[in-house]
Amino acid sequence: MLDLSHLTTYPIADRRNLVSLEDFVDPQRTGADWGDEEFDRLCRCVYEAARAGRPVLMQFGAHVIKHGLGRVVRDLMERGFVRHLAMNGACVVHDFEIALIGGTSEDVADSIEDGSFGMAEETGRFINETVNSTEEGFGAAMGRRICEERLPHRDHSVLCGAYEMGVPATVHVAIGTDIVHQHPTFDGAKTGAASHRDFQHYVETVSQLSGGVLLNFGSAVILPEVFLKALSMARNLGYPVAPLVTASFDLRKDIDDYFFRPCKNVVRRPVSAGGQGFNFRADHRRSIPSLHRRLVRMSEEGVR
Repeated sequence: MLDLSHLTTYPIADRRNLVSLEDFVDPQRTGADWGDEEFDRLCRCVYEAARAGRPVLMQFGAHVIKHGLGRVVRDLMERGFVRHLAMNGACVVHDFEIALIGGTSEDVADSIEDGSFGMAEETGRFINETVNSTEEGFGAAMGRRICEERLPHRDHSVLCGAYEMGVPATVHVAIGTDIVHQHPTFDGAKTGAASHRDFQHYVETVSQLSGGVLLNFGSAVILPEVFLKALSMARNLGYPVAPLVTASFDLRKDIDDYFFRPCKNVVRRPVSAGGQGFNFRADHRRSIPSLHRRLVRMSEEGVR
């Protein structure tokens, strides 16, 4: 086997970032208001679930973070509309880098040519050392450390926000998919254990989703698969998890494609026992701010 201890890293200050704080969305100035009858119905479902104290579980891929929507997600948590966050490992990378330097997203096409892609020292060291030394779940450990070390832009971090608000934030990792797995500090066993603890927390939330809502933003493989397994486990343990409202948001809408996981594992299969599934095609910079705007408006108007 190759000796991975010889892998070389470089200071993150030397990297050019494609995303900066200037690109991020202010929840008080989103300006987004997506007009769609199905979307209106979903927003009403989310509002009613939150008002009734039922869980709203929001899960997403990394583009939600890269598109600068962290503060919007934080505001949804603070207002009580989102009661659990779930994300893949790439979200943690971008969330941490935003909190640390106010920017993220390297030029992959350029850096893959010389093997420097993903090798920013601070990113790998901070994340791996945090996970290697914790007995908490992956998300809680990262949120705690970002807060405790008072990273300069932590007000944009969803992990820090979730930790401060006591909202579960779970991270679901596939080994080899995230840049921090390339670093000499990576310990697969420790990362697997932390992510497994998060999976157990996730299953507990899913078991309580009767009358609640699952929102899937942009995760095409990992989180739809995690959700389906968690749902089966919850029902196996005697939790009916029905009726249930689910929704998937992506730039694709392959409603007739059997192998498109969000369609099958989020929109269709989970609600066969009762409930409704929604499938939307929209950019996250439109859908998430519009969701925020509608829910805030309903709350301010006291919709019944």
